[in-house]
Amino acid sequence: FPKKVEVFEISIYAKNGVDDDRLLHAANIMAQYLDNDEDGEIDNQLVHDSMKEAGAFMVIWKSQMDLMFMSEPDGMIGQDLGNDETIIDWHSNGQEGQFDASLEEVLHIITHAGYANAYPEVFGEEEGSELCGAMDIARAGQFFDIPGEYPEDAWYHYDDVTCDYSCMATEYIYWALTSLLGAHEKRGDDINHEWELYTPQLLVATDHAIFDLLTNKEYAFPTVLPDGGYKD
Repeated sequence: FPKKVEVFEISIYAKNGVDDDRLLHAANIMAQYLDNDEDGEIDNQLVHDSMKEAGAFMVIWKSQMDLMFMSEPDGMIGQDLGNDETIIDWHSNGQEGQFDASLEEVLHIITHAGYANAYPEVFGEEEGSELCGAMDIARAGQFFDIPGEYPEDAWYHYDDVTCDYSCMATEYIYWALTSLLGAHEKRGDDINHEWELYTPQLLVATDHAIFDLLTNKEYAFPTVLPDGGYKD
């Protein structure tokens, strides 16, 4: 991964085949998540410090083959993103067409390496944290393995059998925050097999536990959806 951009000391690496504009777009998405008011200062320094302490980084690949011989270095936590799933134009064409996956994958490294380590009792990705308690409500039960069928009153019913309980928590906070920020208002039919609260209104009315966590000013979560135009 010979290309590299640093965003507030967090490295994003890319293969030669990755388009420069997509690498820079992902970097700008990260900058907007970490500095959502774009004043040049990190919004939550504790989260940022936790990311650095965990050795957080990202890699952008052109082909899945690029990941075959890669493993995380000891003492580091990585997250991958695909070149062809980084869709810059999604933000300027009315949020139509293929979704910009950088909104998901960049947020994953921030919550997994940052929030989960900065506030383990609140955002830890294991049984007993407030985040996981909210997730158990959203799934209408505490499921360490994917159930054959989720209860009817669940609104979060992810069914990827390769995703363990911790992974489910990472996905849950992604769905909740990006829905609150308005990323999925036109995507209901595409995502409701996994997540039903695809508008801010649905989230506010239904998932009170995660809404309270995401809007608690102590944690300084983003309030504006990133669009890749950091400080434009």
